[in-house]
Amino acid sequence: MADLDQTLAVALKGYAWLPDLRRRSGGAPVRTRVMGQRAVGICGPAAAQFFYGTGNLERHTALPSLVVHTLFGQGAVHTLDGEAHRHRKALFTSLLLGDGVDTLAKLAGEAFDQAADGWRGGREVTLFDETARVIAKAVTRWVGVPEEDRELTSLARDLVAMVDGFATVGPRFARALAARDRQERRLAKVIERVRAEPPTPEPISVIAHHTDDGVPLDPRTAAVELLNVIRPSTAVAWFVAFAAHALDRWPHHATRLRAGDDEFTAAFTHEVRRFYPFAPFLGGRAARDLVFQGESIPAGTLVLLDVYGQNHDPDLWDDPYAFRPERFLGREIGDFDLIPQGGGDPRTGHRCPGEKITVALLGTLVQRLSRLDYYLPPQTTDIDLSRIPAIPRSRIKLVLP
Repeated sequence: MADLDQTLAVALKGYAWLPDLRRRSGGAPVRTRVMGQRAVGICGPAAAQFFYGTGNLERHTALPSLVVHTLFGQGAVHTLDGEAHRHRKALFTSLLLGDGVDTLAKLAGEAFDQAADGWRGGREVTLFDETARVIAKAVTRWVGVPEEDRELTSLARDLVAMVDGFATVGPRFARALAARDRQERRLAKVIERVRAEPPTPEPISVIAHHTDDGVPLDPRTAAVELLNVIRPSTAVAWFVAFAAHALDRWPHHATRLRAGDDEFTAAFTHEVRRFYPFAPFLGGRAARDLVFQGESIPAGTLVLLDVYGQNHDPDLWDDPYAFRPERFLGREIGDFDLIPQGGGDPRTGHRCPGEKITVALLGTLVQRLSRLDYYLPPQTTDIDLSRIPAIPRSRIKLVLP
């Protein structure tokens, strides 16, 4: 098995690929090959701690070019390691882990309410598409990018395309490339205008005036990092669609959400992020010869952290394929337990600093969704686990009388 390249199997099996491979190996680290490179798949809190251990792995040589060119952008913080990564990461933690998160959530809630007023009247609306536009409107207002309604629709479509095309080489990939190029060129011009003005606390100004070793980022790279604030926020539309899917399957959860039970809402958002598929696995490259659970990992080996497998690991989650928000009530979540957006400390490591925004936005929007008087018309809501990123096939169509 270790001699067989698994690239095609990844494309065919998607989220199930690495869990299946590990299951056949008895759950131990599994050796394989992906994209012609030797790799090892690992899973579990100890694996996540190893994956994020200082000096163990590097990211800049491990990220596939199709991911860089679509999802993150050339020169993005995700492609850096060591001191360069820590310095650039500080830019994001200052923006994404502060009090501004509550402001963004409030703006998103207001935008959702305004949009929902226009959904009434008995016509079908696609929740995923509408939510992407709602969040794009809120986050651009929050960061300080002026957008007209017509531009918002185009921006939201492009942001969705960047996320939707990162794991494929077909038409979705082509759309993602075009979308990124279009938005980077447009936002680079915005960065240049902002940079000509004195600095302000607005996120766009903070990014425009950020320096690496005293040198301002070139406008295109600054636009990349601006998109790395706007794009992940808009990607919460995937989780909102999943939340609607969960409320359709298990409608009794809506009662506590509708009542504004914040503790239960937080538990519900965590369960959505655990239960539903988003990132199948994360990758790094061994920076030196390593050993994990008795397995030698030579320098240069790809190390794949099985995110989907860990979020459904019966040793970590009781009855993991049951949707039970209550599992998070009164439970302290370890830094390496729930890892849909990575593990460890987002201030110092490679865990996504936007996770706090994801939880805040999702909590705000699921409460509002639960209060809407809507029904789901006939549609196909199944989720194809071979598709990365997965999404309910219908993207969740709603009708509000």
